[in-house]
Amino acid sequence: MSNQMVRAQMEEVKDILQQSVTDTNDYLNQQSMGAMLLEEGSHHKEYYKLLLKALRRLEVFCDEAYDAVQVILKSESFRKPAAERTLYGIYHQCVMEFFSPKGDIWYEDSRAAYTGNNAIKYHHEPPQSFKKLIVKLEKSFQQMREDLAYYETDYHTKMVMNEDQRSSS
Repeated sequence: MSNQMVRAQMEEVKDILQQSVTDTNDYLNQQSMGAMLLEEGSHHKEYYKLLLKALRRLEVFCDEAYDAVQVILKSESFRKPAAERTLYGIYHQCVMEFFSPKGDIWYEDSRAAYTGNNAIKYHHEPPQSFKKLIVKLEKSFQQMREDLAYYETDYHTKMVMNEDQRSSS
């Protein structure tokens, strides 16, 4: 892939990450556990705590990825290998964390892509405001996953080729 294409992907990912961090951070700053529980009147207090914990984790990953993208894009010379490693890391840490968070707090319904429905499903009913945020983020993360899936395949191909070269030496 050309430097120009990788750079364009970095710019696109930077914008998505920036918006995701902003939306997530705004949500986390506005919500408190008590307000969510009172507003929703639910009995899933522990589940709500896990939802917020997963969201905080995702926000940290996206914020760190955004910083890494900024550093690469601001450098005087564009370093394609560093950009590709960063995009690979974003795919694994941010995108995969969105669709399959640690602890399986929510999950992706893979059939949703065929039905046009939202892919994120929950084990218990989350607060409406939480669902609204995830729906807002889902389209961007889906786009990022499609754009960055190349790096998953490319990285593994390069690793296998490097292993083959080392073992034949």
